[in-house]
Amino acid sequence: MFDSLSLKLEKAFQNLKGQGRITEINVAGTIKEIRKALIDADVNYKVAKEVTDEIKQKALGQNVLTAISPGQLLIKITNDELTQLMGGESEDIKVDGNPAVILIAGLQGSGKTTFSGKLANYLKRQGRSVMLAACDIYRPAAIDQLKVLGGQIGVDVYAEPDNKDAVRIARNAIDHAKQNNFRIVIVDTAGRLAIDEEMMEEIARLKEALNPSETLFVVDSMTGQDAVNTAKAFNDRLNFNGVVLTKLDGDTRGGAALSIRKVVDKPIKFISSGEKMEALDRFYPDRMAGRILGMGDVVSLVEKAQETFDQEEAARLQKKIRKNQFDFNDFLTQLEQIKKMGNMKDLLGMVPGMGKALKGVDIDDNSFKPVEAIIRSMTLEERENPVVINSSRKNRIAKGSGTSIQQVNQLLKQFEDMRKMMKTLNKMGGNKRALNALNPFGR
Repeated sequence: MFDSLSLKLEKAFQNLKGQGRITEINVAGTIKEIRKALIDADVNYKVAKEVTDEIKQKALGQNVLTAISPGQLLIKITNDELTQLMGGESEDIKVDGNPAVILIAGLQGSGKTTFSGKLANYLKRQGRSVMLAACDIYRPAAIDQLKVLGGQIGVDVYAEPDNKDAVRIARNAIDHAKQNNFRIVIVDTAGRLAIDEEMMEEIARLKEALNPSETLFVVDSMTGQDAVNTAKAFNDRLNFNGVVLTKLDGDTRGGAALSIRKVVDKPIKFISSGEKMEALDRFYPDRMAGRILGMGDVVSLVEKAQETFDQEEAARLQKKIRKNQFDFNDFLTQLEQIKKMGNMKDLLGMVPGMGKALKGVDIDDNSFKPVEAIIRSMTLEERENPVVINSSRKNRIAKGSGTSIQQVNQLLKQFEDMRKMMKTLNKMGGNKRALNALNPFGR
């Protein structure tokens, strides 16, 4: 996401390369390019102008320190302004009440049902007791979709397939939650292909009847400025608490994320990408600004690792690394953990400088499959002691995994090189910092 905007902003800052100080003349061209980049990203023109005017005013009022260049200073100012534009501070959802009700609203196709499942998973992983309520009574298979998602994450779904009164279903769902000690109820509602009075009337009645602790508006970020206009129309009627941006892994220019807070004065609370139930992140304006400007987002990357990796498993693995006993079973476990962290291209994009390097590069999440197939085609003895794998065993493993002898040889070589590196670290006295780098929970 934001690839095009990031590259255009980088090009804008290059105008100040080699400049000894910021002047009204040399900053004018850079500001013009920043404004053009924002407008090309589908940011509202008025918002883009206000932001760039503010950047220009602050830049001209600054004395450039000898330790930094004018370009670095302008990047810092732009980072601060983008952070403020997107809300400044992160805001979590409120879960007040017994049960707390979270009402989900938005147009059809915006990803409401998938988000409802992701949010339930997000709250469940925090140790909260959560239930889903299927109140989309119009879209075919909407109830079935929510039930499938609930089954994937182990969350109960309340539904009344034959009832066509969304308000009554929601009220019955709340009663069911109280009787079964569910502390949070997420209500998935119907959407339409466009804003209409019938839709607005139903969602307004639902909000009045349920008095939710949180009403979230889900918007497809790929619709750009239209997403902002739709959000405004919903907010005028519903006065929702926060925004959720979905499909950020698609061909999005980023205008919705940058404009929506300014236009509706409501925080972006979550961003969602992909279909995996784990692919939901709390929105941090400062971190997003850093990613847009190519600075990466190491904090979010570490948090994802800490959420995904089991501490006991990590400690066990660290002991095996120290004893030089790391085997293919351990390697397979680590692959499975990494896959749970989310889309690989998004994860790599959190590493500073990697966004530009990955421009135009297609990283398929299925790229691990041949490696997994090769390992799963090995016997237990071969996984634990790869040195026993001779030519005949390689042939059997290649046939069993649907790969080639060359791919099997390549994996064995890479694995042996990795073990040699670990062995070298142990000989150096078990360099604790280096070994801990292989383990997100190392201390």
